[in-house]
Amino acid sequence: MAAPLSPLSKKPTLVASFPVESPARLSCIATFPVTTLSAHGYTPSNLVVPYRFTYSSLLNPYPQGVAKNPMLDEKQIRELVAEHGNTVNEGRPIQQLIDDGDLPRLSGATVLEGKVSDSVFGDALVSAAGIPLRLMFRNNRISTHDVNRGAIPFKDQVLAFNHDHMLRLVVDVLGSSQFEVDGLLPSSTVIPAENLELVSLENVLRLFMAESSTSTSLYQHWMQAKDAGETVLHYAGHEMSIADLKPNGILPYVMDTPSTKDKVDKTTDAQSLIAAGVCTQGQYNQIRNSSLMAFGMITQYLAERGMVLVDTKTEHGINSEGMIVAADELYTMDSSRFWRLDENGDVLHRDGKPVSFSKEFARGMVKEKDQQFSDEQAGEIAVRYIDGLQHLTGVEFAPDLRPRDQRIIESVDLILDALL
Repeated sequence: MAAPLSPLSKKPTLVASFPVESPARLSCIATFPVTTLSAHGYTPSNLVVPYRFTYSSLLNPYPQGVAKNPMLDEKQIRELVAEHGNTVNEGRPIQQLIDDGDLPRLSGATVLEGKVSDSVFGDALVSAAGIPLRLMFRNNRISTHDVNRGAIPFKDQVLAFNHDHMLRLVVDVLGSSQFEVDGLLPSSTVIPAENLELVSLENVLRLFMAESSTSTSLYQHWMQAKDAGETVLHYAGHEMSIADLKPNGILPYVMDTPSTKDKVDKTTDAQSLIAAGVCTQGQYNQIRNSSLMAFGMITQYLAERGMVLVDTKTEHGINSEGMIVAADELYTMDSSRFWRLDENGDVLHRDGKPVSFSKEFARGMVKEKDQQFSDEQAGEIAVRYIDGLQHLTGVEFAPDLRPRDQRIIESVDLILDALL
């Protein structure tokens, strides 16, 4: 049996904000400071609390129970990567699996390769209920600065589980295009979803001005404005004092800073997206406001784990019922930054930098434009991903050690048997 993953039954009109004096006191719904609300044009009178949200579902995304076993320590993680890393990395591209006849029901379908996942859809891929399907295949590729740097062992499974865990926290607010299929593991790298009409923007929310080498980052724009001697920074529709911003410092409110979905992404603002016909004002409001609520919910969850959500990127689409829902990965170490907090609720620093769980550490290894990560670097990145996953979820990483091709073929067959 397959069913949609708790989709919203109506379009939400949500906004969330929270006190920003100390990350430890960030909480969703509890308070609505005037500075944050006025920045987004809202007052407490026009806030709508998510109709199915409960704190129990927030703190326990797996109410049926995922065993909380002792987590793998660093030695065990390194042994796992060293012993099985090559096996789980080896495999054929999706198009080749189809061409070789191993996925016959995908014959003739369209295959789109992305930076970190591939998608398959086509006229014949329609559910028994008449819903057009898209199969998303997580892969082990890692991309920084819009360049593919090679494959990282277990990265596909780590991000699949990371996404699944976080999705269950916020699905009642953001909705989902995904289907639940009996027997499909949370770490499955094949994800069954509705083929949405995508809204062509990347929805980026920021609570801190994190130091970053990416061209779209607030930090890079701030550096350029500061070097140019400017006193005011205009960024993604927000106006900020150059002097008030600090590297890795907290912002006065959670900022929506969208970017385009071009070959090279560019920071933009809501009015530019609306003027270009990318979305309507109402669609942008819904994406922004529901995302702000979800940001608060994830922040509340992370506070229990001694972490804070620094920034995140989400993508959205319109389903067959005309609803806007989350379209791709949510709150993963590739799409978000997470920092550790100390016992006082302040950001924990090491060597002058926040202790982070994100892809930023991999960006820091890049020394040349077209650099590919060595086997040693790839192994080290894999260790960081697995360790980060366990910190974020509180669940031991349980790898699927089947060969990659076998995992994909068997998952596709399980999904199609359930949905077609």
